[in-house]
Amino acid sequence: MFKHTHPYKPFLFNEATKLIVGTLPPPRFTKGELKPDDVDFCYGSRDGQLWKILDQIFNLNLVYETTDKAIQQRKDFLKERKIGICDIVASSERAKIDASDLGMQNIKLRNLIGYLKKYPNIDTLLFTGGNSKNGPEYFFRKHLKEHKFKLELVCDVVPRIHQFALDGRVIKTVSLTAPSGAANRAVGSLDAYKMMKRKNPKFNTIDFRILQYRNYF
Repeated sequence: MFKHTHPYKPFLFNEATKLIVGTLPPPRFTKGELKPDDVDFCYGSRDGQLWKILDQIFNLNLVYETTDKAIQQRKDFLKERKIGICDIVASSERAKIDASDLGMQNIKLRNLIGYLKKYPNIDTLLFTGGNSKNGPEYFFRKHLKEHKFKLELVCDVVPRIHQFALDGRVIKTVSLTAPSGAANRAVGSLDAYKMMKRKNPKFNTIDFRILQYRNYF
């Protein structure tokens, strides 16, 4: 059984108003076996799409390599936009060493409520996935239940939006379409995507995410 621990501490700072929340990076990041075009930072997998999406939205001219420059570019962007990162899974176990969320067992969660109390300027959580089993929203709902909180539905159209109250402030959650290749099939099945694809045959799943993410970053 492989112990899959999160290799990165939460990227948090006092000015942050938004928080990206995912699960775990691929196991190779825990094992320290990065590929040349991986970035040794949150969402740094060469197979992931988050930084590629943000790169196109904000014209960041990011480099995709295992260097300090690549890390600093991403940190500078996050600080400028007041966006933190705190994935909700601290560790899990895997019978098969892969990046599948469904393959996680004996999962230990981070105390996101504790972090939200410590950083009171955060008013929005950006989930990199929805409420399917072992997704970030799924785990956050479990975490809230333990703390006697509950999400209230605001908008049921993808990306779904909820909110909850914490210490007198309202925190919004946005369940973005996951920035992974594995989610492309789900994107392709969405009526909104099909309509855009009919209008423009060159329209693809990354284009769809760019339109969605632009509204929240």
